[in-house]
Amino acid sequence: MISKLCVEIFKKAIDDYHIENTINQAVQCNYKGDTLEYLLYLKCWIDTVQWHMEDIIRNPAIDSIKGLKLKRDIDRSNQERTNIVELIDDHFLRKFVGVVVNDNAKINTESVAWVIDRLSILTLKIFHMKEETLRTEATPKHRESCSTKLNILLEQSKDLSQSLDELWAPLFNVNMS
Repeated sequence: MISKLCVEIFKKAIDDYHIENTINQAVQCNYKGDTLEYLLYLKCWIDTVQWHMEDIIRNPAIDSIKGLKLKRDIDRSNQERTNIVELIDDHFLRKFVGVVVNDNAKINTESVAWVIDRLSILTLKIFHMKEETLRTEATPKHRESCSTKLNILLEQSKDLSQSLDELWAPLFNVNMS
């Protein structure tokens, strides 16, 4: 299923980022640039870098010049994120260019690529919430609260993955013109 592929690649991107754990590091992708896997990895890499930029900018003691530069970097990252989502949608549009749409075709509120975007961010939230559950310097109450939140995020990931797979499945039962 598509969700399993996505989550595997997202976890790899998140783990690869956290080797150096710095917002200025180069992308560590080993996938070929013209593949869905490459786009998925890059999508999650951008999300991960942006997550950490937003952590930095939330520091109330941040220098205002540094903060303004970082805010512009975040804005640029948001545009890159949107561009990658559009490239993922384009990937699917090219794949299914000859599809004849049935009169009774289901209309969805978002494209496959935007669901993938949400799954990437959810995978990132799970990674960081799990880190919080393991922080030995945190209070037991904090770790317990984070554990509860982690279980909710895991359930949301399961639900979103199922929704993505259900959205994806009909794409392989199509009539070609």
